[in-house]
Amino acid sequence: MALALLLVFGIAFLTPVLGVVLTSFKSNPEIARNGLWTPSGDLTTDNYLKAWSDGNARTYLLNSFLVTVPATAVSVVLGTLVGYAVAKLRPRGAGLITLFFVAGLFVPPQVLLIPLFKLFNVNGLYDTLWPMIIVHGGYGISLCALVMRNFFRSVPDELREAGLIDGASEPRILVSVILPVARPALAALATLQFTFIWNDFLYPLVFTRSDEVRTVMVGILSLQGQFSVAYGTQAAMAVLASLPTMAVFIAFQKHFIAGITTGAVKG
Repeated sequence: MALALLLVFGIAFLTPVLGVVLTSFKSNPEIARNGLWTPSGDLTTDNYLKAWSDGNARTYLLNSFLVTVPATAVSVVLGTLVGYAVAKLRPRGAGLITLFFVAGLFVPPQVLLIPLFKLFNVNGLYDTLWPMIIVHGGYGISLCALVMRNFFRSVPDELREAGLIDGASEPRILVSVILPVARPALAALATLQFTFIWNDFLYPLVFTRSDEVRTVMVGILSLQGQFSVAYGTQAAMAVLASLPTMAVFIAFQKHFIAGITTGAVKG
């Protein structure tokens, strides 16, 4: 029963993905004649060439990397530091610090769009990559801090105490003793953050207006004209946009699964 249910969900998930991949190899006349989902023997790679050259896919993908990589790094690094401090150093008011970061998870991003837009516009950051980096980096700290706090609490205190006895400083203990143990949690967290930031559509749509700073998700929308839609080129762009997240998951698959199964992303 469980296997059959898993098979049904797998087919339901893969069907639209296969449809997009199929559409990316079909010409617009072919799509107009036979529709998006009809298999065809007349396949072409022209849509990928158009997406890469005429569709500015190269620029969009580069912008997405320039936003996603630093924002992921900032949120994971700062979240790890906060989680370690709260879980192991236990400063006065550690509970309030945790509550402060948890509260950030319950603030809908849409609520702050107008204030953030005005803030970035006044400071000359509108239509640059900085708003996405700042917002994603800041928002991500809450989730990362909560996840790493929960993970660090499961790490025996004896590891830290052994480092202190050997004369190691707190940064040295964190880097050399604790983080190697936390590798599955870090991999799971980095993969989730990378995927979330890469797939974001709202912030790039609001904080950018020119092709030079658009990310790939907004770039896909830009291929839609007022009276026509380049379905084949859009599908090709969507396939290209999905490759980096797939590559990240494959690269961290072993540690990601270990992090999930050990409760790295559970509350």
